[in-house]
Amino acid sequence: MKLFDISNKRVQVLLHILVWSIIFALPYLIDSSHAHPQHQITSGQDAEFLKLNLYTLFFLAAAFYLNTYLLMPKLFYRKKYLPYALAVFMTFAVVLLLHSFLFKFIVTTVPFVFMYSLRFNFPAFVLTIAVSVAFRMTVDKLRNDKLEMQKKQENLKTELSFLRSQISPHFIMNVLNNIVALNRLKSADLEPTLLKLSGLMQYMLYETDEEKVLLKTEAEYLQSYVELQQQRFGAKVKVELNISIADEWSEIEPMLLIPFVENAFKHGIGMIENPGILIDLSSDKQNELSLSVQNKYNPVSTQIKDKSSGIGLTNVKRRLNILYGDNHHLTIKKEHERFEVLLTLKLH
Repeated sequence: MKLFDISNKRVQVLLHILVWSIIFALPYLIDSSHAHPQHQITSGQDAEFLKLNLYTLFFLAAAFYLNTYLLMPKLFYRKKYLPYALAVFMTFAVVLLLHSFLFKFIVTTVPFVFMYSLRFNFPAFVLTIAVSVAFRMTVDKLRNDKLEMQKKQENLKTELSFLRSQISPHFIMNVLNNIVALNRLKSADLEPTLLKLSGLMQYMLYETDEEKVLLKTEAEYLQSYVELQQQRFGAKVKVELNISIADEWSEIEPMLLIPFVENAFKHGIGMIENPGILIDLSSDKQNELSLSVQNKYNPVSTQIKDKSSGIGLTNVKRRLNILYGDNHHLTIKKEHERFEVLLTLKLH
């Protein structure tokens, strides 16, 4: 749920309007005629009391902001409770003194009685301070929650950037090995392979800086990688790639699918009889993506490679947990010398 943005100027204005709507309603919550019950209040005197209450509310406003922006941060939040209580008491005394001073100038027909003035102003002052405390604590809570969320998001961005940077060198080493193999074979495919590698490098250096890329672009990147591997191994490895995307304009985080394919080529060749790799990538109109990668593997060869392997699958698992949480499901199976990965996730 999106947090209440307390830093927004409009939100702050609305909060102050709400607070002062409550405080300015005090004269209607506390009948001014009850302040002097021994007198029969006339309509003219009632107007004088309302005028007095209006001026008194400005004193309460001063008490509100004094408590909100000075007393609470300087005393209450620092656990100086006794000095805070004394400061609030002194503030009330000043409000009461100013009220009595105005009373003598505005209300001319009714004598000033201290106890009646105290009884009238005390509830209004207590309510003002209570609203001030609630206002300050609410604002601080919302601000702290927002800062905490921003901090968490920044930490996740930093971690994702680090994980993504780990993938790129791992992939570069693999494709460079492909180029070396073609060069040794003096293959005519070396030049087109270099051009294809150039396109992949351009994608890695520029496109992957974005938070998301088009699913169409990521699929093209995946297909180019598979074609590079096919050029390297030729007929030695049977590779089948099926791509069926309902909406190519859906978005996905870059370099998210390639580690599963890299892993298949890494462990699905060498010391394996009739090696084969099957890759199915599809998405439906509900923006649910499915990736299936299957390959044969040799348990002995896999253990040797795992000791010096990169961070492919562990890396991508962490990225999936951060980016998709419960909106993805990853299943990895190893049985009958066959390795299978099945990933489903809900695209953004």
